Amino acid sequence: MARVRMSDVAARAGVSTATVSMVLNGVNSTRISPQTQQRVREAAEAVGYEPNSVARSLRTQQTRLVGLISDTIATTPFAGRMLAGANDVAREHGRLVILTDTEGDVGAERQALQALSGQQVDAMIYACMWHRVVEVPEGLPEDAVLLDCAPASADRAAVVPDERAGGMAAVRELVAAGHRRIAFLDAEERFDLVASRLRHEGYLQVLAEAGIEPDPFLHARAEPVAGGGREAARRLLDLPASRRPTAMFCFNDRMAMGAYAAAHQRGLSVPGDLSVVGYDDQQLVAAELDPPLTTVALPHYEMGRWAMEVALGLRRADPAAPHLMPCPIVRRASVGPPPAQFGD
Repeated sequence: MARVRMSDVAARAGVSTATVSMVLNGVNSTRISPQTQQRVREAAEAVGYEPNSVARSLRTQQTRLVGLISDTIATTPFAGRMLAGANDVAREHGRLVILTDTEGDVGAERQALQALSGQQVDAMIYACMWHRVVEVPEGLPEDAVLLDCAPASADRAAVVPDERAGGMAAVRELVAAGHRRIAFLDAEERFDLVASRLRHEGYLQVLAEAGIEPDPFLHARAEPVAGGGREAARRLLDLPASRRPTAMFCFNDRMAMGAYAAAHQRGLSVPGDLSVVGYDDQQLVAAELDPPLTTVALPHYEMGRWAMEVALGLRRADPAAPHLMPCPIVRRASVGPPPAQFGD
């Protein structure tokens, strides 16, 4: 079958090939009416026209490809929403995303950068599965955007969750319900997580605002998984009644799951005897607990969109400081007033 040409589209639409070229290549021309542009697109679809991407890239000096290098995003449902956000923006603007997961291997990262540079991608995004500070890899273009990570030194466009504000939102939810003995189930220091420090700062700030003296015993650290949360919650629930928390803010939803288990093992109900707030709004965890968990959502999708919009020049970014993406509270059924028998 003969290849459909641009001239076939022009004949079908009743316009010149120059007009077809400008419309299908996205050239912004006020000389072409919206009605004519629509007629050209309908004609292209009717005759089955597919643009020659190689020829177009030679003319425009654009490949319409965007490279996205990550550690484990593509294989991690927890962070896959970042890829979805970036991919949606790319598709909306006629770009194709080339994704490379390096599993954190420096050699694989170097090869990926060389390969994407060889493909002459129009833009590049460097992404991490979780919020951390990174040394910008050698060879990463100056205009590349960092997603869910911040540069250790160089000024770069970057977007990260507003972890401190998210921690504040979680604790304010508990203070508003009347709690004053609020524990923070935190990740152990050996994990060296940026989010741990920032969420704890938010926790302390809200306690100070509410005039609540922080109790060091209510800052319990453990491995940030369900088992760690269960063990930390057990220690707190074994405190004397006068010091026992009536509410727990957990570093993540998995630790909150463990806190639920510890409470149930002691015959306590959530939220009747213990209120719990998590963090992450993790799929297949937060909404599935009984009762469904009030938590703070990580804005993975929104961060992915922001990074791609900056990479494509659709919005501006301040390279001097990472953009802080809001982490909204997701209210469900795990927060209530403190129990009368523990009255604050």
